[in-house]
Amino acid sequence: MGTNNIVILAIESSCDETSASIIKDGKVLNNIVATQSVHEKYGGVVPELASRAHQENLVPVVQEAIFSSGISKDELSAIAFTRGPGLMGSLLVGVSFAKALAYARGIPLIEVNHMQAHILAHFIDEPNPKFPFICLTVSGGHTQLVLVKDHLEMTVIGETQDDAVGEAFDKTAKLLGLPYPGGPLIDRYAKQGNPKAFVFPITRMPGLNYSFSGIKTAVLYFLRDQLKVNPNFIDENLADLCASIQYSLIEMLLIKLTAAVKEYGVKEIAIAGGVSANSGLRETLSALALKKGWNLYIPKFEYCTDNAAMIAIAAHYKYLKGEFSSLDVTPLAKMKL
Repeated sequence: MGTNNIVILAIESSCDETSASIIKDGKVLNNIVATQSVHEKYGGVVPELASRAHQENLVPVVQEAIFSSGISKDELSAIAFTRGPGLMGSLLVGVSFAKALAYARGIPLIEVNHMQAHILAHFIDEPNPKFPFICLTVSGGHTQLVLVKDHLEMTVIGETQDDAVGEAFDKTAKLLGLPYPGGPLIDRYAKQGNPKAFVFPITRMPGLNYSFSGIKTAVLYFLRDQLKVNPNFIDENLADLCASIQYSLIEMLLIKLTAAVKEYGVKEIAIAGGVSANSGLRETLSALALKKGWNLYIPKFEYCTDNAAMIAIAAHYKYLKGEFSSLDVTPLAKMKL
């Protein structure tokens, strides 16, 4: 298919971010995101509340994406949406809207894998990684090492066997008494702390797989013992605790990444997903890449968290290959690459 006048409206609603984006001929024109704050008082995302918020936010977000792009609805070539993985109720809102709009306009429908889109966010702006490259995909729900051979050809070569690293950040933050989402707060406090102040276990799984449930348990028992002696232990050592926890989690990520680079002989390296916004990970990985001679690609902050721009760029490549979905497509809470 040609690449001229391909205009796609993309919708992302996999968790607690409602987002829409317009892409024209492979160039992302905007990225409108409505963040849900309703979950903060519950210490995590409440699926029912998330889907309700998507219902409220989706129409205004789509209208803003179309209006701010200067594109009319008549120019749309296709409607793209996140099929999964994610929260079923949240996905259903986006899928239903996309199907209805595509049917009403008489244009194709494009389903996008959320994790594939995180990786393809690297092709929104230059410089782009060269194929093949290894992408460390890190988020609240996933931790994966992915060998990327082409825009739509990817193989998972390692992944977590339990908690995702983002989940580990949030769970340990909760143990420290930090509000949700705790991961960014650990990153913030860690900047003032000593990463070697406390030692937490580095879990080593076979092959290129990960495990992050152990560090949560280790932190739980460590804090329990320390608080018996000093009830103010957390308050007095918060920065050092955050720095030490973050150091251990980053070490686990990079040990396996280094092993993957050695095993596959690939030195084009990328990171993607919400946790790729973590400044400690960015700095440590940048230093490691410089030392090892890797070509490292880190996305802009706005393309790290869930957003429709990454759905849009993935949809663009699928459009070029004629990979369209039928109107009976349904969301998938669990969806592999």
